[in-house]
Amino acid sequence: MPTPTDIITLGHGGGGRLMHDLIVNELLPASDVMSERDLEDAALIHGGRLAISTDGFTVKPLFFPGGDIGKLAVCGTINDVAMRGARCRWLSIAMIIQEGFALEDLRRIIQSIRAACDADGVHIVTGDTKVVGRAAADGLFITTTGVGERFADPAPSAGAARPGDRVIISGTLGDHGISILAAREELSLAGHIESDCASLLTLTEAMIAAGGPAVRTLRDMTRGGMSAALNEIAISSGVSIEIEEGAVPVRREVRGACELLGMSPFEIANEGKLLAIVAPERADEVLAAMRAHDLGGDAAIIGTVGDGRPGRISARTPLGTSRLIDLPPGELLPRIC
Repeated sequence: MPTPTDIITLGHGGGGRLMHDLIVNELLPASDVMSERDLEDAALIHGGRLAISTDGFTVKPLFFPGGDIGKLAVCGTINDVAMRGARCRWLSIAMIIQEGFALEDLRRIIQSIRAACDADGVHIVTGDTKVVGRAAADGLFITTTGVGERFADPAPSAGAARPGDRVIISGTLGDHGISILAAREELSLAGHIESDCASLLTLTEAMIAAGGPAVRTLRDMTRGGMSAALNEIAISSGVSIEIEEGAVPVRREVRGACELLGMSPFEIANEGKLLAIVAPERADEVLAAMRAHDLGGDAAIIGTVGDGRPGRISARTPLGTSRLIDLPPGELLPRIC
């Protein structure tokens, strides 16, 4: 009889400690070129001129306030490529479709895919389709691979943060995760909460134009949210990070839902927000460029990179106390992206 440590659980896909350990201990040995320090949002290839990223999408429900699995799949891959300072140009899409899936719903999703590609000049150049039995899948799963041309020099990297750098986030946390949870469970929450699902490419371009090489690190805060992104950067760069908890923007409706459900907005997935590490001398310029962009109106400097214990993340509370922010242990919200 297998024990809990001998099987895969939903927590292994949650962006936290379980997923990190699964990747490092079980999956990385399959690669002859990658190490734990290479766990970026996208890999650089062809002499560093191109960036490539692959991602799978199993969100439930397939349609949610602010988007659907098609828009999510395209934007998610565009964003991963953009976090390395590259414009996604070519996309591969593979679909696993459950027998009995409504053709009308598939057409709606294809329209969303096309619209998201057109918005950023992305070309679908190859793909694959499989149909499986009714009990073998849950509606529709999508896997995308994106290849982009790098425009930033040097490429932002999770391992490039330095003591003294500023930590900036592009907007409010938790919108996507709470909107998915509310739609899935048919929860009646105060106020309208909509997913932030969006392409971050043009925001990234504006940031690089304003800060150039001072934009050292970019990370989209998906599974595991801001907490996971901060921990991954601190581990990769060998630095500590301190944030001001009161400076982190969270919508009142999302904060209320998190308090009701016993969750932290810091650990909830976002699909249209990024975290940046920027050299202090250019941080104000980058922040101004972000706030001038449609997707960065709520951008804020929330903390500073330090030279304390590598991998340590702390948050100073409004009461003046300090608490640690750990890598989330597992899956708060399965099937979130």
